[in-house]
Amino acid sequence: MIGQMIAAIIGTVAFCVLFSVPRRYILLGGITGGAGWAVYLLASRGLGYGTSILIAAAAVVFLSRILAVRFHCPSPVFMITGLFPLVPGAGVYWTTYYIVLGDLSMAAQSGYDAIKASVAIVLGIVFIFELPQVIFAKLGGIGKRSC
Repeated sequence: MIGQMIAAIIGTVAFCVLFSVPRRYILLGGITGGAGWAVYLLASRGLGYGTSILIAAAAVVFLSRILAVRFHCPSPVFMITGLFPLVPGAGVYWTTYYIVLGDLSMAAQSGYDAIKASVAIVLGIVFIFELPQVIFAKLGGIGKRSC
């Protein structure tokens, strides 16, 4: 599990660099992605794939909103990069692969899993953004930096 978290942090940091996240927030973005992946791994031990992704996405967005308040920065700075490890890119790849091979039953299964993960991520974002800002203001405290 530790190795996967480190890989998620490194991948998220690379994604932060690719998307020109301000230098002072790159490590925080990486930690957000690693935390989301850790939540996914823990949730997947007892829950289904879609539910695990939903909980992990909600955790990433929750942490992103706290960091946004703490550092007076827009939450997408942390949220978009933090969700990177949860994106079902492999599912889309395998769906296409199975379509090319002509194995439509496997393509349908892979495609269904990719759509399920995508919807779970969207729902995780929506659920947390429905929470009042005052919660995050209390949890994030008052930061001294700004974007």
